[in-house]
Amino acid sequence: MRRTTWGEERSASPRRGRWSQAEIARLRELYGLRDEKSIARELNRPVASVRKMALSVFDQAQHTGPWNAKEVQALKKYLGATTTEVIARILGRSVDEVQQQITELRRIQSAGRWTQEEIAEFKRLYGTRTDDDLALVFGRTLEAVKRLGARYCLAKDKAFVRKLTGSAATRMPRWTKPEIEQLREMYPTVSNLDIAQKLNRSVKSVVSKAHNLGLKKDADRLREMGRENVAMRYKKSTFQI
Repeated sequence: MRRTTWGEERSASPRRGRWSQAEIARLRELYGLRDEKSIARELNRPVASVRKMALSVFDQAQHTGPWNAKEVQALKKYLGATTTEVIARILGRSVDEVQQQITELRRIQSAGRWTQEEIAEFKRLYGTRTDDDLALVFGRTLEAVKRLGARYCLAKDKAFVRKLTGSAATRMPRWTKPEIEQLREMYPTVSNLDIAQKLNRSVKSVVSKAHNLGLKKDADRLREMGRENVAMRYKKSTFQI
């Protein structure tokens, strides 16, 4: 008998019945960071089943009192990714307490330097969070968030903008022939950020267009990028934005 492949299993009817421990563990990882439909697709479960299991998994007794550092960090993890109701369910807090803690976060603003770790996390979150939520997560002013986003030529994900506004994201101007020629010339050896700054494009736009054109980085540039990534990971110094 021919064994069923993973792809074929995914295309079959949604699974029913008892959840495995691996499924529950994955639900814990994704819940609050992805919507129920997306989680259901990955786990090949009906949306109603995902919703029911989430209510069961996070059905913990609510507690009150001061927030500890671990709870605050968890709150920041989910801020902007889901609703306050879902955050409250995950953290075992009331909606009112979650909203009060968010208000408290608005009072905390740092004017110091961005660390390399903060910048890396900022880049990871930028596409799927509003600037207001990023300001709360990093304890920065809205102006500081906008400056850092502009510095690294970051852009919001199109799917996130559609979800946020209910309409398509603003389209970037068409690439002109001179821009495409510049991209072809620069892409193999120049960093994507430098190209984006030169062409007044987002880094995502540069990467997407290069992919469509079949452009590749030179081997020397790829090795240099690897060294840069390692250096950034261990670099202790910070700089002012």
